[in-house]
Order: sequence, then structure tokens, then C-alpha cells
Amino acid sequence: MKIYQVGGSVRDKLLGLPASDRDYVVVGATVDEMLAAKFQPVGKDFPVFLHPKTKEEYALARTERKSGRGYTGFAFHASPEVTLEDDLRRRDLTINAMALAVHGELIDPVDKLVDPFGGARDVEAKVFRHVSDAFAEDPLRVLRLARFAARFTDFTVAAETLLLCKKLVNDGETAELVAERVWQEISRGLMEKKPSRMFDVLRSCGALAVLAPEIDRLWGVPQKAQWHPEIDTGIHVMQVIDYAAAKGWPLATRFAALTHDLGKGLTPVDILPAHHGHEARSVQLVAELCERWRVPRDCNELATHVAAEHGNLGKIAELRPATVHDLLMRCDVLRRPERFAQMLDACEADKCSRVGAAGELSADASPVFQPRIDAMAALAAMQSVDAGAVAATMIAAGKPERIADAVREARIDAIRLAARAPV
Repeated sequence: MKIYQVGGSVRDKLLGLPASDRDYVVVGATVDEMLAAKFQPVGKDFPVFLHPKTKEEYALARTERKSGRGYTGFAFHASPEVTLEDDLRRRDLTINAMALAVHGELIDPVDKLVDPFGGARDVEAKVFRHVSDAFAEDPLRVLRLARFAARFTDFTVAAETLLLCKKLVNDGETAELVAERVWQEISRGLMEKKPSRMFDVLRSCGALAVLAPEIDRLWGVPQKAQWHPEIDTGIHVMQVIDYAAAKGWPLATRFAALTHDLGKGLTPVDILPAHHGHEARSVQLVAELCERWRVPRDCNELATHVAAEHGNLGKIAELRPATVHDLLMRCDVLRRPERFAQMLDACEADKCSRVGAAGELSADASPVFQPRIDAMAALAAMQSVDAGAVAATMIAAGKPERIADAVREARIDAIRLAARAPV
């Protein structure tokens, strides 16, 4: 029995990155031998075990072959005859197909690296390259590659690897991916350092048009340069999600940033570059995308509210107190103030990420997002109204039917006074 550390932890060691979860491959062993050594079996499709002490994953060396369509169409073979090189050959990218020999609790130095496919060379060159043509047998690898591009922002995709991704798309394999796996990879990519790079890769091989035509069609759609120096809607949305990532905001906010302008892709050509009514179109497209990807409820709800109201929140200082009140009530601010704060984060990304051709922030961009200040002041004013006291007053006056109107009027008055207060 020989044990090797494999996969991402080896790659990250070469890159000088903090230690990630370590995975191991066991060569020359059987299931019975692993059980005798007190390893705990956890694998369903192939033999994977947890170490009895560390609980890290150990998998028997295995091979795989295509047996159907989609990412689940594989037959696996694990036996003592499968070599380390056989196991590494089935992996996606050369940078993930390296190993380090393990001796007890010690791992050999990097100069003892097992690297049959040139992964160390590609780490140094900062290139994503497939290990073998078997890459094209698994459509999920297109999404994994795109996600890696969002994490390792200085890597590029080898031309031959991009061709294999295009083959997967053209053969209809990406269309076979189940929603849960698509969302899993997209959501993980959105949480990486530069999410826009994930969508760059998906667009470059045609996968985005299959997985999310609502997003793919945004490129080439013009916007008014007065408000959007970048002009192109697709470029704008990528700037917005990268801004949200730079701020370290959570997944729901990043997803809302990604989808806030989907309706611009369906703007009638005769009114471009204006986009009247795009908010309502965006809401409908968010619903369709969330259903297709099985997006979690928190992400779905935040994205829907941001799509509907980001334009109004961006100009909240121009609205009348009554309009501000009704806007905030549509956002359910009294029951969900924390979600409202996330909405304002997405709106900040929409506004403050806008850059010109030179990559500089536009002249009117400010480190202070004034609509956030105005919106939170209005929320605080609404919260200051004692709805119970207003209701008691109406009841005492014999006008219980006026309670709802009276509470609304009191909150509007509070918003009006707050807007007049000196800064």
C-alpha cells in the first residue's frame, strides 16, 4: 500500500498558498485492507474512506470511462492494479494532477513531486491545461475550469483546452448538466476573487449561452454613456460583480449584482440606448433563471428585490417622502432590515463600479454612496414611529378604520422631517 497527497493541496503548495483541505490516493490496496486499517467508508460510487484519526479523505486509485451523457455517465474501476499515473490521468487539469508521497505523517519535499503530466510547468507558466482528451467526457469540467479562472486571476486557458470546452458545448453535453451542479459551481465561482473571469471563460466557449442566455445576451447591448462610461451592458455587469467581490459581500449580494440588469437584454432596439421598463423585465428573467438553477430562496428574494428597485433606490434623494415610504415598504424594510442593507450593497456596486475605457472610476464615483445614507435615514425615521401609539389614538378617537392610513401618514411625516434635518 502506497499513499499520496493529490489534487488542489499539492497545487496550492507549489503556488505558496495557505494549506487547503488535503486529499489522498491509496495505491495497491483493497477495500478490505482499508477497512482492516480502521478507515471509515463514505464513498457511494467509488471507494472513498475517512482516516480514523484525521478524518481526511483517502480514495483508492481508480480509473473511469464514459458510459453515458452528462457528468454522471461514468463507470469507475478501483483495484490494486491501478497505478498512481492511471489515477492522475483521469483528472481535469495538469495543475490538479500532481502528487506527493506520504511517509507516515510526513510529506516529501516538493522536489520529490510526482508530476507525469507537467503540472508544475503549467503552474509556473500560469496555464490551465487539460490532462488528456478525457477532459471532454465530463461537461462539469467546463464550469470547474471557469471557476478556477475566477480564483487564479493571473492564469490563462490553453488554446487546446478551450477547444475541448467548445466541443462539449457543441455536442450538447453542457445542456445535460443538472441544475444543482450548475448552481454549485456558479455560486462557488461568484465567491472567488474575480467572478467576471468565470463568465469570460463560459462565454468564450459558448457555455454561457446554453446555461444562462439571460446573462449571455447582455454583451453588445449599449447603455447611455452619461450613466455608463463602459457603455456595454455585459461589461457593466461584470464590473458590478467584481466590485461586490472586492468588498467581500456574501453570495446573495453577488448574485443580485449579477442579475440586476437582466431585462436590458430584452430592451426594444428602437429605444436603445435607453432602457425604459427594464426593471420589470429583469424581475421576470430573475424568476426564470432562479427556477432553472434551483437558486436558494435567500439569493432569489434578494435578486428579485434588487432587480425591481435598484433604479428607484439609486435616485432616492429625488423622490417625495410618500414615494420613499412606499418604496421602502415594498422592500419590506420593517421586517427585513438586514436584507434591505444587502439591497443597498448591490445598489452601491451598480453605481460605484462604473469605470471608463482606461479602467478608472468615473468622475462622479464617490467613496460615499449617498443613496445608502438617504435610504437608511428614511428607514430610521419610519422605525421611530410608534405604530401602537398611533393605533391607540385612532381607537380613542373612534376611528379604528383610519389606523393604517394614520400610521402611513406618521411615517411619511417622519421621513419628511428627517430629510430636512441638517447633516
